[in-house]
Amino acid sequence: MTKTAQRLLANIQDLAPDLAARAADMEAARRIPLDLVDMLKFMGAFRVLVPRSHGGLEFDLPSALDIITALGRIDGSIGWTAMIGIGGGLFAPLLPREIYKQIYENGPDVIFAGSIQPAGTAEAVQGGWRVNGRWPFASGCQHADWMGGFCIMTKDGKPLPGPVEGTPLIRGCFLRARDWSIEDTWHVAGLKATGSHHIVLKDVTVPDTHFFDLTNSAPCVQAPLARVVQQVFPLLHSANAIGVAEGALDELVALANAGRQQFRAMAPLSESEMFQAELGRAAADLRAAQGFLQMQAASHWRHALAGTLQDEAFLTQALQTGAWIVTTATRIAETCYRLAGGIALYETSPLQRRLRDMQAASQHYAVQQRHYVAAGKMLLGNPEIGKKALAA
Repeated sequence: MTKTAQRLLANIQDLAPDLAARAADMEAARRIPLDLVDMLKFMGAFRVLVPRSHGGLEFDLPSALDIITALGRIDGSIGWTAMIGIGGGLFAPLLPREIYKQIYENGPDVIFAGSIQPAGTAEAVQGGWRVNGRWPFASGCQHADWMGGFCIMTKDGKPLPGPVEGTPLIRGCFLRARDWSIEDTWHVAGLKATGSHHIVLKDVTVPDTHFFDLTNSAPCVQAPLARVVQQVFPLLHSANAIGVAEGALDELVALANAGRQQFRAMAPLSESEMFQAELGRAAADLRAAQGFLQMQAASHWRHALAGTLQDEAFLTQALQTGAWIVTTATRIAETCYRLAGGIALYETSPLQRRLRDMQAASQHYAVQQRHYVAAGKMLLGNPEIGKKALAA
């Protein structure tokens, strides 16, 4: 880890007490406050994966994941929002160079938001494409600089054929945040402060230069992670999940060391062997998750530097990693909540928020259990690729 990365981590840790104290207010507002966004910008949090050629820090992948984990440890919504703002920049190199230059014309501290669901249509018209759509789960849209959404490309009202027979052509598009409308829809149980509202485009003509092909576009800048968004995003989710789990364990230990004793219990939590055993088991789960992510991040980074990360096997690895780590982190949050007893029910307890945040995070498509199917099929149908998927 470079000195720059160490300094950013130290700055985040110094801010942790103040940020954690604002968690309830952020949940009530259902967004990250702008002064906190500005603080993260000033610290450089949103430039960690921006290429140095455009003023960014261009951290290695393991260091970038450490930043997200540190923020998630403070608060799940802070970590999630930073993750989206940071990770969204991985799509930008797939745009033409002229648009990429526009994105970073005022410096590297650009925040992205958007949705990967193909919830829009783009009809071919003179001058580009007429876009209509309503995209869900646009985390951080209220403070984003640029936003994106995926569209089914059509002509004369009919979908254009995609690369796979029987599928439509899908492209992503990016526009400045001011070109989008935001619908206030984020009334949810977990990750409340992420402001993940719906974003809308209605009869907006978008030039062809603002579209990109997620799988086949050649990157307009040279950077190790410029063409591997799908392989990297599950690891970003994993990093925030581990941070939330670390925070939950911290809070449970602090509660026990403060002398907490449950009603009719024979001893305080800290002196109960049952509690100690469960705490030890949760700590072991956390260490396993941390080690898994470290191993996968190091492997991904080696292949990114070698230009080989686009291989299907590494996408399978990433999806497996994300599914397992997020499930494990959710189990840790559940364990910490349960071990705390009735006090964890109250909104004043950070443990109930940790649990809700992890339950919400586990619903994201990138980390769902169904991705294990692809890994199993790969092992059964193509043993050579399957072996590669299992390798570090």
